Amino acid sequence: MEPAERAGGRDPLEPGGRPGPDPQGFVPQKEIVYNKLLPYAERLDAESDLQLAQIKSNLGRAVQLQELWPGGLFWTRKLSTYIRLYGRKFSKEDHVLFIKLLYELVSIPKLEISMMQGFARLLINLLKKKELLSRDDLELPWRPLYDMVERILYSKTEHLGLNWFPNSVENVLKTLVKSCRPYFPADATAEMLEEWRPLMCPFDVTMQKAITYFEIFLPTSLPPELHHKGFKLWFDELIGLWVSVQNLPQWEGQLVNLFARLATDNIGYIDWDPYVPKVFTRILRSLNLPVGSSQVLVPRFLTNAYDIGHAVVWITAMMGGPSKLVQKHLAGLFNSITSFYHPSNNGRWLNKLMKLLQRLPNSVVRRLHRERYKKPSWLTPVPDSHKLTDQDVTDFVQCIIQPVLLAMFSKTGSLEAAQALQNLALMRPELVIPPVLERTYPALETLTEPHQLTATLSCVIGVARSLVSGGRWFPEGPTHMLPLLMRALPGVDPNDFSKCMITFQFIATFSTLVPLVDCSSVLQERNDLTEVERELCSATAEFEDFVLQFMDRCFGLIESSTLEQTREETETEKMTHLESLVELGLSSTFSTILTQCSKEIFMVALQKVFNFSISHIFETRVAGRMVADMCRAAVKCCPEESLKLFVPHCCGVITQLTMNDDVLNEEELDKELLWNLQLLSEITRVDGKKLLLYREQLVKILQRTLHLTCKQGYTLSCNLLHHLLRSTTLIYPTEYCSVPGGFDKPPSEYFPIKDWGKPGDLWNLGIQWHVPSSEEVAFAFYLLDSFLQPELIKLQRCGDGELEMSRDDVLQSLTIVHNCLIGSGNLLPPLKGEPVTNLVPSMVSLEETKLYTGLEYDLSRENYRETIARVIRKLLNHILNNSEDDTKSLFLIIKIIGDLLQFQGSHKHEFDSRWKSFNLVKKSMENRLHGKKQHIRALLIDRVMLQHELRTLTVEGCEYKIHQEMIRDLLRLSTSSYSQVRNKAQQTFFAALGAYNFCCRDIIPLVLGFLRPDRQDVTQQQFKGALYCLLGNHSGVCLANLHDWDCIVQTWPAIVSSGLSQAMSLEKPSIVRLFDDLAEKIHRQYETIGLDFTIPESCVGIAELLQQSKNPSINQTVLSSEEIKEGLKRQQGRNVDALRNYENLVNTLLDGVEQRNLPWKFEHIGIGLLSLLLRDDRVLPLRAIRFFVENLNHDAIVVRKMAISAVAGILKQLKRTHKKLTISPYEISGYPKPTQIVAGDRPDNHWLHYDSKSIPRTKKEWESSCFVEKTHWGYYTWPQNMVVYAGVEEQPKLGRSREDLTEAEQIIFDHFSDPKFVEQLITFLSLEDRKGKDKFNPRRFCLFKGIFRNFDDAFLPVLKPHLERLVADSHESTQRCVAEIIAGLIRGSKHWTFEKVEKLWELLCPLLRTALSNITVETYNDWGTCIATSCESRDPRKLHWLFELLLESPLSGEGGSFVDACRLYVLQGGLAQQEWRVPELLHRLLKYLEPKLTQVYKNVRERIGSVLTYIFMIDVSLPNTAPTASPRVPEFTARILEKLKPLMDVDEEIQNHVMEENGIGEEDERTQGIKLLKTILKWLMASAGRSFSTAVAEQLQLLPLFFKIAPVENDNSYDELKRDAKLCLSLMSQGLLYPHQVPLVLQVLNQTARSSSWHARYTVLTYLQTMVFYNLFIFLNNEDAVKDIRWLVISLLEDEQLEVREMAATTLSGLLQCNFLTMDSPMQIHFEQLCKTKLPKKRKRDPGFVGDTIPSAELVKRHAGVLGLGACVLSSPYDVPTWMPQLLMNLSAHLNDPQPIEMTVKKTLSNFRRTHHDNWQEHKQQFTDDQLLVLTDLLVSPCYYA
Repeated sequence: MEPAERAGGRDPLEPGGRPGPDPQGFVPQKEIVYNKLLPYAERLDAESDLQLAQIKSNLGRAVQLQELWPGGLFWTRKLSTYIRLYGRKFSKEDHVLFIKLLYELVSIPKLEISMMQGFARLLINLLKKKELLSRDDLELPWRPLYDMVERILYSKTEHLGLNWFPNSVENVLKTLVKSCRPYFPADATAEMLEEWRPLMCPFDVTMQKAITYFEIFLPTSLPPELHHKGFKLWFDELIGLWVSVQNLPQWEGQLVNLFARLATDNIGYIDWDPYVPKVFTRILRSLNLPVGSSQVLVPRFLTNAYDIGHAVVWITAMMGGPSKLVQKHLAGLFNSITSFYHPSNNGRWLNKLMKLLQRLPNSVVRRLHRERYKKPSWLTPVPDSHKLTDQDVTDFVQCIIQPVLLAMFSKTGSLEAAQALQNLALMRPELVIPPVLERTYPALETLTEPHQLTATLSCVIGVARSLVSGGRWFPEGPTHMLPLLMRALPGVDPNDFSKCMITFQFIATFSTLVPLVDCSSVLQERNDLTEVERELCSATAEFEDFVLQFMDRCFGLIESSTLEQTREETETEKMTHLESLVELGLSSTFSTILTQCSKEIFMVALQKVFNFSISHIFETRVAGRMVADMCRAAVKCCPEESLKLFVPHCCGVITQLTMNDDVLNEEELDKELLWNLQLLSEITRVDGKKLLLYREQLVKILQRTLHLTCKQGYTLSCNLLHHLLRSTTLIYPTEYCSVPGGFDKPPSEYFPIKDWGKPGDLWNLGIQWHVPSSEEVAFAFYLLDSFLQPELIKLQRCGDGELEMSRDDVLQSLTIVHNCLIGSGNLLPPLKGEPVTNLVPSMVSLEETKLYTGLEYDLSRENYRETIARVIRKLLNHILNNSEDDTKSLFLIIKIIGDLLQFQGSHKHEFDSRWKSFNLVKKSMENRLHGKKQHIRALLIDRVMLQHELRTLTVEGCEYKIHQEMIRDLLRLSTSSYSQVRNKAQQTFFAALGAYNFCCRDIIPLVLGFLRPDRQDVTQQQFKGALYCLLGNHSGVCLANLHDWDCIVQTWPAIVSSGLSQAMSLEKPSIVRLFDDLAEKIHRQYETIGLDFTIPESCVGIAELLQQSKNPSINQTVLSSEEIKEGLKRQQGRNVDALRNYENLVNTLLDGVEQRNLPWKFEHIGIGLLSLLLRDDRVLPLRAIRFFVENLNHDAIVVRKMAISAVAGILKQLKRTHKKLTISPYEISGYPKPTQIVAGDRPDNHWLHYDSKSIPRTKKEWESSCFVEKTHWGYYTWPQNMVVYAGVEEQPKLGRSREDLTEAEQIIFDHFSDPKFVEQLITFLSLEDRKGKDKFNPRRFCLFKGIFRNFDDAFLPVLKPHLERLVADSHESTQRCVAEIIAGLIRGSKHWTFEKVEKLWELLCPLLRTALSNITVETYNDWGTCIATSCESRDPRKLHWLFELLLESPLSGEGGSFVDACRLYVLQGGLAQQEWRVPELLHRLLKYLEPKLTQVYKNVRERIGSVLTYIFMIDVSLPNTAPTASPRVPEFTARILEKLKPLMDVDEEIQNHVMEENGIGEEDERTQGIKLLKTILKWLMASAGRSFSTAVAEQLQLLPLFFKIAPVENDNSYDELKRDAKLCLSLMSQGLLYPHQVPLVLQVLNQTARSSSWHARYTVLTYLQTMVFYNLFIFLNNEDAVKDIRWLVISLLEDEQLEVREMAATTLSGLLQCNFLTMDSPMQIHFEQLCKTKLPKKRKRDPGFVGDTIPSAELVKRHAGVLGLGACVLSSPYDVPTWMPQLLMNLSAHLNDPQPIEMTVKKTLSNFRRTHHDNWQEHKQQFTDDQLLVLTDLLVSPCYYA
């Protein structure tokens, strides 16, 4: 995320009593408020006015001078920086002008794509805060955006490689449309509907496009008085579509996104109630939860499910209002899915569920904020009748809290739950916090479950702020804080890393919110305290105890992590990653605690930490760092007291230990000395003013220790120097306390408890800034003069070669220089020098702005930055010439160069990570409900500090000579001998390139110098280094691919030619890999570069206004006409240059590729680069065309593939335009325009249908026909302007001779007329590439389509013999080749004359017949694709030869079942492309297929099933759709049922006893019926996922039959019929039902439940489970249905068949668990009555009597009762409701009943035990002691094991 996004402030509370209009002369739209709090705030107005004036005048000037680049881009970038620094600090007039100018710029049609993206991002940023500009201030047209989206996202030429767009372009464009949407004019909606309705053909891909356009464009935020021009025009139409579509096509999800937005923008203006059950049913289905045991998911549901984020927004927007319908459904939704949240459940659906939990509270809080706290703006407010009431909020929190509490312990972690709880606690702390605490206290006590501890602690952190502030709802909240803190202390545990970290976070969070002040004395002084306050006062006495215990814990942690204890010396000496995290956690937590302490507690803590640090000696790597951090934290809080203790002590010890001069030369220093140095260097990181007292002592120490020989020693001493300099010269806040002014006031004046959890007040932050005083600056310079100067002199002499220095000495001196530089970075003015001129020509000033960052540079002193630069360059030269292997010094020099160039007091990467962590903390503690920046004070101070750092980092430099030289040094280092040096230097090099404008142009020739083939002196290291420099790092610039002709013209040819450099060796894998990466990166990042930089008039007009705009302005004269003329001239010159550069580049690359002995790798790279240069606005130069055409027959397949794509692209470039005419469809059809929208087959689109009686069979008929190629036209509505191609005479001439062709065309013509060339080409094309992986190749198809389109039938004579030969050869690759050519032929013949087409089909028909008879397993896919491709977007009347051929006799049986199936497949491909325009053919096909439905072969049956799906696809029940002329399902089903009657009537089991051979003679009806049924099953299964709407009424009549067949057990050995029936039922039960179908389904189920087959009765239950869950709210909305289902299940509990009874119990328990049925007393009484059924006495049996197998009726009833009670028990697996204990007792009475009752009771009890075992401690509370005794007996009694 760019800082630009982040820096914008939200609306601050305007403080009272500000002066009237600003002295600036304009009212800023919205500035960043944090700027006002900087120590130098008073200077910023003048600074920003100057910058804004420059931006306005220069941007206006650049556009008037037609200078898009560099001027326009440079100043728009400056505008983004301005917004990042000051927010939208300009007047409303300027704001509108900026937006209008950028809108015009973005929509320039020929604009280069990278510029377009740059302008678009800025425009998005300007439009981001829509409250600032109302619809009256700004209106933007929508068409330019539509044209842009159409041109880019739906590009016609991108797939041919004529346009290269970046991946990000889609998001940028969509966001841009979203930002402009509120400002579209009022009539836009009507125009959009007119434009896109004609695309709405549900069988076509255009449907997706239409809905995408609706989703991103339709404006929904119009004011209520314009609603009739807004959503009312389309709402009924689209919601009707959504409600009636069933099988989740891709666009359904996009409709949901549109409705969600509509609902949010118009709360209270739309009545959603009629749709609520449907919305919730669909959302529940979209979660894809598993139901029942054997469920098969339709794969489509997984990919196209709704986006949870949008669904949540929709739900939130519908909540509230007079009817509480949504809340009722929401409660139902959570009731039905709560058990899925239990931690023991896991699956791919879990992520969605967690997201739902996390987003919903967030969304509700946002809505509450909007209704109650947000500043009103021009956007429509929510009417009072529909605002959420307090009761609504309470209901919402209650329905969601249960799942959230379960999700706390989820397997995916507790993050989502913690975020949900944070938002819920803002709304209703009293409902949310207590249950969380109930889970937290036990977790803090147990040692055995660390996962539970981390989960609960992270959730408590989420609710911390609500807990501590208490408030009226939850006043007792704060009393929990101390107990929680004290109990969390044991979590500081050296053995468990994650526990330790979460504990630190927990303690730090609470300490930040609460002043740790002991207020117990107030109890005596005041008597006006509330009960809670009194309790808190006495509790605060424990604070001191807490702090000391925390310190003891930390000391323990430190002692257990010293280096000696954790690892041997041999291992690494650095801290491990985990240790550094612990160190960070420890120091920040300790520092927070001390910041928040009262003075008394602080002094005790200080003494304690001081004693600890001086009584031990620590090693300096791990433990030492931690202790020093703790000491630093202490000293930072109260510098005066702390420094008094520490400085004298440390200085004393160090002086003592360095008395003796021998110490200076020791290699290994005394541990004590090192430790004290470390301590001293850390405690000097405090307020610089307080350090001045000790300067003599500190300077003495530095003099003693800076030149120690021991590296560890002098590094620590350098740190001390660095920190001293930083502390005295930087600007920073000195305290971060949660209350301004600290807590040191007597309790009588100040009562800290009032400040618990209090946010900081932005207007009275009272930041204490450290601003360097003149005394401190003088001290800093004194340090530099004393310590830096002598080192520089030494290094200077060393660089001159006058002084020999050992490597260690050089390293030591460099370390001192580096530390001085980064210590005083902001004292030293930036480098200056001669500016580097003429890198880019411009008529606009490209000057840089300098920001004031709080210090005036003292120019009278020596600028050490320049001195260091001079010395270091000399030294670098010396080292590289004499001792290049001194890598350690080189590493340091690289660091120093980087800091010289860029360091002004803070590093970019540190700033970024601080910004990240600031955002994290803000998120975890913010109050989204009240908004308005109610952050805690420390966070606000941090944000102001970040604003200051952002200003110090905004140094966009111009390049001066000295920078240029240093960047060249970096390049030299980047190509030196040692890879580590190269690597580090390259990173710094890339950073420098990113910082200075245009310096890349200066450096590219130098880099390319290393790659020149004619240089003999380049080493392999230099060669590699140079390649890395071209490659760039992942975030920065890539020199090889700058979007600029001047650069590419140099780099690309150089890369290709470098293959001949003697330093290049393909034996080295690293070099090969580098070239691969380079080529890959160029291909990935290349975007088509513009050739036309013209700026239209409309932009220029706005630019003039902008330049003349006042407030603020600078005096700049209006442009003279000469200047404008000059601008135009230059711009035309730029276009000419670009074109010349383009052609140059193509030619140079061709020269490069054609060099002799160029390695193949480079030839391929070169051809790859050439293929990137195809464009749609310029034909490729002739030489390149010839090159690509010849390469169609290159030896290497890679090259052939590139050539095929390229030639296809070239043919597109050469395509001649065809003339079009506008027609009126109503005149052609002779019917008037329908009054309202009717989609589908209407009289006025009937003429588009295929009609064999009126097929154009003669030239005259053909030429008088009006052909419409695109399939979707006319289905929904006709477009305003319907165009078709004009007649043959008006089209470009066909049958041209070679003389008529252009040169480019002649090249292609000559090659393709040459039989040898064609023969070679066909040979290559019919080779196999990757065995078994090859598919029909669209690229080759495009090539042939282009050939036949541009040259009509010129090459047919040459090709004809090849086609005939290929078709007869049944090999896979030859068949594929001929399929590609034929598809290209058919599609390419679009504009041929009738004679040519007729001749073509005379040739093709026999070919296709041969091909279809030779079809094989490998090739049928390719032929299917071939025919489908041929028919795509073609008028069916043009292809009548093809259709008649295909329909001749698909099932001839000649080639066996396989050929039949393949023919059907091919036919289906062709007809499916034609969709609704061929009803006659579909009827013919159905009529042909119907008698053949009893096919014996499985593969043919499956194919027929699939074809039937396509035949009936057109029969959709969508709203406003006329009944179709194509075949309809109901009529077909009626005929089928008639034939299946013999099966329906019989009652016994249906066995599959049909042999697979056709018997002699006629079979009986049953056998025929079974065969038919198999095919029908295939059809139903195929259509389950594909059709838009399921014809429920007809399929229901088949249900009873399926119930009979479907097997009960899961067993794969069943035959096909049974398996299919089962699968089919599973798919049908998941179907979406409409409310009016519910009674029909239930009727069938009831009827089947009485069936004599127990299989059928059993299957009804499994069907019921899935069906109810997948249509939950539709059923719940219909009371009769619920009663029916309840009766059905309860009556099946008493079924005579044991399996059915058990299944009924499972079903009942499931329905109870998802709260579809409730456990009420009538049900309980009913079961208890059944349980009491007396069993008959056992009779003595006769020895000869066989045991009765049929159980007696009484036993069944009694078993039913027990099963019913068991179902109730199992329906709440994770809790114990009040009725449960009694039920368990009742059940236990039946333990000794006869089987199967005994078994059922045992199973129930063991399941109860299994599910309640985890939280048994909690559940035990629900039982009385007696009940517990009985239970314990039952669960462990011997009979349990029996």
